[in-house]
Amino acid sequence: MSLKLRPASECALDQLSLGEVMLRLDPGEGRIRTARSFTAWEGGGEYNTSRGLRKCFGLRTAVCTALVDNEVGHLIEDLIMQGGVATDLIRWREDDGIGRSVRNGLNFTERGFGVRGAVGVPDRGHSAASQLKPGDFDWDAIFGRGVRLFHTGGIFAGLSESTAALAIEAVTAARKHGTIVSYDLNYRPSLWKAIGGQKKAREVNLEIARHVDVMIGNEEDFTASLGFEVKGLDEKLSHVEAGAFKAMIESAVKAFPNFKVAATTLRRVVTATRNDWGAILWHDGKFHESRKYPDLEILDRVGGGDSFASGLTFGFLSKNDPQAAVDYGAAHGALASTTPGDTSMATQREVESLMKGGGARVMR
Repeated sequence: MSLKLRPASECALDQLSLGEVMLRLDPGEGRIRTARSFTAWEGGGEYNTSRGLRKCFGLRTAVCTALVDNEVGHLIEDLIMQGGVATDLIRWREDDGIGRSVRNGLNFTERGFGVRGAVGVPDRGHSAASQLKPGDFDWDAIFGRGVRLFHTGGIFAGLSESTAALAIEAVTAARKHGTIVSYDLNYRPSLWKAIGGQKKAREVNLEIARHVDVMIGNEEDFTASLGFEVKGLDEKLSHVEAGAFKAMIESAVKAFPNFKVAATTLRRVVTATRNDWGAILWHDGKFHESRKYPDLEILDRVGGGDSFASGLTFGFLSKNDPQAAVDYGAAHGALASTTPGDTSMATQREVESLMKGGGARVMR
């Protein structure tokens, strides 16, 4: 059984995401606390999937978000435009001059190396995206144009009570219009802390889950956000056996028969720069595993999971095949981990070469 995707010829967009897009400030090989310069990128858990689908795989994508109408907001817009993601659904907020009531989100991110793990320091209080609320987007008009797949996630839902309500509104509207709904649980305790903690996270995510076709998340996400138990999960959340994850997914799809797909990356963190990497996907009662990438060398792990999600989406949108989806996702996520920034710099040809076992020989 394949996903019931709307034909591309009937749709204005292949994929649409809803989420915050922040300005990522990266000290490169150094540390935030000692940096004298930063490289600027754009990034956001939900948006990264749209950029990967557009830039790597050539699909038609857009993002629903909000930015402040000032120079920083337009820098983020320019970075989004460089990635080819449509910007016509951005909601612009008036600048108050100093960011007291509304501002653009910043994310200071260091990559980590060896025994020193990656560090993220988000600075997103009062951001324009966190103030989005139900009614800010005309979903009937947006989905009425035709969208094959809609994607959002737990990071956006956790920004505020109003974004949680907006996420519920959006997934409900998407299903009404026959759009496949994809959701990445992406549990972040710090986001939910001010609006009710894990109890609120479960309340919101359990409501959203009722409308989801493609559920993405690692073992911590499923346990913290939906209350499912993974047996054999270590306390450091560094490793989980595929068998234990399979058992949990069996429980999840019984509780939510609307799930057509459940997927995750399987990552064992050896050091910040060496991980064992792979992925697993459930669809129509069967599990599909990607090829394994043992001892994968990492330059920048941030965004690897989002690139997995976009590769997985491409596999379904282009071939509607679960094995292709998990293979594209794992290969795209692996390649994204070899370049700086939140988003993928890979090409479709590189992804497909890696899927077939291609190595790192010099290409001339």
